[in-house]
Amino acid sequence: MLQRLAAMALVLCAILMATAARAAGPLKIVALGDSLTAGHGLPAQAAFPARLEAALHAKGETVTIANAGVSGDTASDGLDRLDWSVPQGTDAVILELGANDALRGIDPKVTQAALEKILARLAIRKIPVLLAGMQAPRNMGADYAREFDAIYPALAATHAVVFYPFFLDGIATEAKLNQADGLHPNPAGVAVIVKRILPSVEELIARARRAHGSD
Repeated sequence: MLQRLAAMALVLCAILMATAARAAGPLKIVALGDSLTAGHGLPAQAAFPARLEAALHAKGETVTIANAGVSGDTASDGLDRLDWSVPQGTDAVILELGANDALRGIDPKVTQAALEKILARLAIRKIPVLLAGMQAPRNMGADYAREFDAIYPALAATHAVVFYPFFLDGIATEAKLNQADGLHPNPAGVAVIVKRILPSVEELIARARRAHGSD
């Protein structure tokens, strides 16, 4: 009897230690995106995920942010690689896709359908998401811009995501905050993105920690 109780106590202790280790360990966030996430034209440490992770560390958050940005990816490309880009053990996702869809004039319905499937699959996995919106270049025409820009608010209205309406808020068309191509942020531009999106990321982290608490 005493041996059985001792064995049960050891099992319980192991479970409690594993739970405590998970709670104390860093929160694992994946930034799933295109070149804006990957850090096109920038050293790795200057890319958005690295700069965001540093900003969160400065605020006392214990997190890691994996850079799952692939230059040139559309929303459909992101869907195709979702399972290996967002591995098991991921606690939260920052979803930044769609810029290349707009640049290529892809039908907004195709973009929305791909993003919808990404969100649905992450919801099944109970992974909280921050959805970063995008806007179409105005030279694509008013009708296209109107339809494309509506994708992200519509998704945010039907999915339980943290919504950041425009990933390039504050830097789009600002020459001093972009590289020579006018499309990709320079280090100063990345700093602006990080500063503006930080409160939304903190809300994402809070949701992920609440999800851990309910395990």
